[in-house]
Amino acid sequence: MRKVYLDNSATTFPKPDSVIDAVADFMRYVGASPGRGGYSNSLEAGRIVFQTRKLINGFFNGPGIENVIFTQNITESLNMAINGIFKDGWHIITTSMEHNSVMRPLRTLQEEGKIELTIIKCDKNGFLNVGDVEKSIKDNTKAIVMTHASNLVGTIMPAKEVGRICREHGLLFILDTAQSAGVVDIDFQKFNLDILAFTGHKALLGPQGTGGFLISPRADAVMLPIIQGGTGSKSDEDIQPDMLPDKYESGTLNAAGIAGLKAGIEFIEATGIEKIREHESKLLKMLIEGLHGIENIIIYGPMDVSKMTAVVSINLKSMDPSEFAYMLDRKYGIMARSGLHCAPYAHRTVGSYPIGSVRLSIGYFNTEDDIRYTLGAIREIAKL
Repeated sequence: MRKVYLDNSATTFPKPDSVIDAVADFMRYVGASPGRGGYSNSLEAGRIVFQTRKLINGFFNGPGIENVIFTQNITESLNMAINGIFKDGWHIITTSMEHNSVMRPLRTLQEEGKIELTIIKCDKNGFLNVGDVEKSIKDNTKAIVMTHASNLVGTIMPAKEVGRICREHGLLFILDTAQSAGVVDIDFQKFNLDILAFTGHKALLGPQGTGGFLISPRADAVMLPIIQGGTGSKSDEDIQPDMLPDKYESGTLNAAGIAGLKAGIEFIEATGIEKIREHESKLLKMLIEGLHGIENIIIYGPMDVSKMTAVVSINLKSMDPSEFAYMLDRKYGIMARSGLHCAPYAHRTVGSYPIGSVRLSIGYFNTEDDIRYTLGAIREIAKL
């Protein structure tokens, strides 16, 4: 049976050969822990981590190499930022299109009575009205935390405009780039960001178990580390080092994964982010236009490829999404995700709650033939 992978919003597959080689070479020839020894292999591991840190800082036009912090994924990054920065009595603004990696820690702080929370309702296509953001600011508003692109329908949010508002009102700005980093240009400085949270295994084309965040000096001044332990530095002291990146990096890093992440970003830079986005947008347009010609299909989201990443959520009127996805996989070998995609507020916003949807998410290594085959499979299923 033919296999077509259309779950790139969850994790990109396949990876470039260079990424696989980088991980294997690290495991085969380096293997040591970075920053945990003065011998050659440990120093080489440290060099790879530093080079990746430098690469990421340049890729996002960040505030400094030492301001790039590695974590195991973007969920950890967002939790570290939200729980490490927000203080009692703060008012926080977010949107109705957030992933649970943002929504759950915020709602927990709200339920505990520690913060006030405003969730701005986006329109049915997932778009955020910037005017609603400004109207929501109160005397005790201290930060805005939001996604850059929806994992459900691909809607790209006006992050640069929100960043301008944050600058004008003295607010901290935390951006979740899980769905945008690697396919949409992101500039830490121009967006006026304080935290740019990223994951390695999606459009940055790296391995799972990699992620991190970039942090501004003013965010670092108020953020506390929520994980403390061995850093390989100031080991004579029994309190966490205050210097970056050690302040937020306790325990042994996933150096093999970081080597793979470095190769992934290098692949993006060599290929060109514009070329990657152009290819994915071309396939997305082909998919959306084909879906419009199929009876009984419900399509959610903006459907304007210039305003979205390469993901579309759909349902069949006569079929549960889990059954729909099951048939795509078992009968046609098309791998797509069904359910609520860890974003129930977003489903409420676009109108697919509580049943969820089938999400088709395109990656750089998908082809036009993949899309034609998928559309043919959906037409056949729709006739049942």
